[in-house]
Amino acid sequence: MNRATLNWTFTVGFVALTAGILLARANPATAYEASIYTGTPTATWVGFAIAMAIAVSAALTCHGRQQAIGLGLGAATVTSIVSLPAIRNYYFNGMGDALSHLGWTRDITSGQMNAHELFYPGLHSLGAAFHFLGGVPIERALLFGIVVLFVPFLVFVPLVVRDLSGNALAVGIAGVVSWMVLPINNIATHMGVHTNSNALFLVPVVLFALVAYLRRRATIERLPFGLSPFSVLLYTSAIALLLVHPQQMVNVVVLVAAVAGVQYFAHRRYDEHPMLEHPTMYTPTFVLGSIFGIWAVSNARFREAVEGFVTGIFSDDVGADAEIDQQGSSLTEIGGSLAELFVTMFLDAALIGLIVGFFVLLTWIGRTRLDGESRALVTYFGFALVPLGVMFALYFVGTMNMAFRQMGFIYVVLTILAGVAIAHAVGGLSGLISTPGANAVAAVVLGVCLVLGLMTVFASPVIYSPGQHVTEEKYNGYETGMEHGAGDTPYVGLGYDPFRFDHGINGLDGDDALTGGTAESGEVDGDEFNEGNYTGAYNDVDYYLMVSEFDETREFGVYQELRYSEAALSGVQYSPHADKVVSNDEFRMYAVSSDD
Repeated sequence: MNRATLNWTFTVGFVALTAGILLARANPATAYEASIYTGTPTATWVGFAIAMAIAVSAALTCHGRQQAIGLGLGAATVTSIVSLPAIRNYYFNGMGDALSHLGWTRDITSGQMNAHELFYPGLHSLGAAFHFLGGVPIERALLFGIVVLFVPFLVFVPLVVRDLSGNALAVGIAGVVSWMVLPINNIATHMGVHTNSNALFLVPVVLFALVAYLRRRATIERLPFGLSPFSVLLYTSAIALLLVHPQQMVNVVVLVAAVAGVQYFAHRRYDEHPMLEHPTMYTPTFVLGSIFGIWAVSNARFREAVEGFVTGIFSDDVGADAEIDQQGSSLTEIGGSLAELFVTMFLDAALIGLIVGFFVLLTWIGRTRLDGESRALVTYFGFALVPLGVMFALYFVGTMNMAFRQMGFIYVVLTILAGVAIAHAVGGLSGLISTPGANAVAAVVLGVCLVLGLMTVFASPVIYSPGQHVTEEKYNGYETGMEHGAGDTPYVGLGYDPFRFDHGINGLDGDDALTGGTAESGEVDGDEFNEGNYTGAYNDVDYYLMVSEFDETREFGVYQELRYSEAALSGVQYSPHADKVVSNDEFRMYAVSSDD
């Protein structure tokens, strides 16, 4: 394709992307959306699809400036998809940890606490900055914050691969794989205000600094205290990661320590090897470990998390087996299966993992075409996956949620290695058919994986998890109910504990910030509730039943009345023991009195 035709093709791609964004912006969400995919206009997805098709083709077939433009087009499109909650004017997005993070940000902006008092204040500080400098509501400021933290992932994955291999095809493939957003699994990592997940997107920045420190030679060889420009880059990027979430900093320390371990054995075994030319990672391992240790040991929240993890490992009722069995049984009851869910959520990740694993093994036995320098760097990352995998196994025994957070970090590393691995596979295939044919096969396979990855970036009913869109009406309903609740009467949800909304509305700075009813909040008992025993559905005490459109969509539309029946909820309004005290289009609150 000549340059003029290519330029016109890129123009079509950027125009399609711009049109998609404008159409999405012109069609804001007016009510709760269980799926942002179906809520967004079809024309927007057509525009995004055109842009992505051009971007994938350019990433795989172009070089130099044209490839960079293609990568930029693809990254801009994926960023637009991630930004849809902000583009389509969502009031807020996220109902679990996200609401607690909203509460902490509210505490910071109101002066109730200082940012440094938080264990990981990165996202909250960014949201506060948007709030004060841009004059936007805190809820919207945090939606902007997650986009800002996401962009480095798309930028630095190709940059790491460029330093790692120097192969243009590998750089392009790495860009495409990064667009799949494999670190997000919607089990323990989420695309939203979730600092553990948001931190994952900064990890490539640290890995870029690591590879630059190992491979590049600084013009200024030494700074004070034996530092170099690249070691300073490594430390500062790691500190930024620590401030967003310390768990990912732990993983970085483990990875750097694994590199140091490989170097130690290389120095003992070889007289000549590319690893011997690299600066040793002993000092960076010590410095990064010390930074994390000083930050973490003094924090009570960290100590409690460690205690919970250790307890989980030795507890009979905590672990993966029971949770998987329970989830599988529930899926079967509503017409789904774990196999179906695996294909939807993890087929692309599994395929990428298998390719990378096979490639790393071939690298270790010397059956790849990598030069010595690149082979050494791939070996570093490959061996780092061993302790990271052991940590995943320990988490899996202790608490499955933490295991899938660990998987998120592992897939950041796999995303980087995938660029090199798939490029070598395409190179081998081109020897069997032809280079255009091999590129076409790669484009089709990567395109299918890209669709699977992007269709599960956000939660939606397709993965049996309705979107956590928080509308203004819903937020105001909870706010009104909690503001005017009587004394310590508990707030009770339909399959959802309302205490998180207390965090988002009132903040978390001290126990006094929370309403009295939150201390005894919880979920109604499904068996009692379905039998119409509303007074006995929650410990035989007076309580407020809070029901939102999200609850009804999840329980009746997605879970198909697995836990609560629609008839039972409809019967609440006719019960002599229940009075509707707050109501709008998205939310209802009933005051339920006990028989006493």
